[in-house]
Amino acid sequence: MTLNWLDITTALLGLVYILLEWRASWWMWIVGIVMQVLGIVLYFQKGIYADSVMEFYYLAMSFYGLALWLRHKNKKKPPLPITHIPRRHIALWTLALAAMWAGIWAILHFFTDSNVPVIDSFTTALSVVGMWALARKYVEQWLIWIAVDSVTCYLYFIKDIPFKASLYALYIIIAIAGFITWNRRARNSHVENEV
Repeated sequence: MTLNWLDITTALLGLVYILLEWRASWWMWIVGIVMQVLGIVLYFQKGIYADSVMEFYYLAMSFYGLALWLRHKNKKKPPLPITHIPRRHIALWTLALAAMWAGIWAILHFFTDSNVPVIDSFTTALSVVGMWALARKYVEQWLIWIAVDSVTCYLYFIKDIPFKASLYALYIIIAIAGFITWNRRARNSHVENEV
């Protein structure tokens, strides 16, 4: 096992990112942009191709999330509230998740030398949904990340990316705390809106 500066740097940036996410701070998007650029290189080097490509999506979603959150930070608009995913979106996003998982798996299985196509495609597809939910400030994004982080932790340990794997283990704990915090904020926001 060799120490990789990209592994260490992206792990540290990831820790800052998730702590800013827990606080619902728009600065997380800035940290995320830097982390994602470095992640593209790291995952490609390790042969985790779907994760490498996924970083491009994260990058685009970071710019989208930053624009959305800053737009609502404007004094003329109320801040984007923390809410729950509308029930009408759940079935659509579940179908989209299944289709993305199957499509990404097929690409990895038939067109690359990936030796982890099932796991890599699962975390990638679920992360697409997670980033969308995060950009919209949905509480359930934390549940999605708990699933992604658990599987990714295992994947990165077996792919010899120990610092990022350890970070994902910590992410699980922070995601649980984030879910509790955001759920409380959404409940309080709902009560305030009813008064």
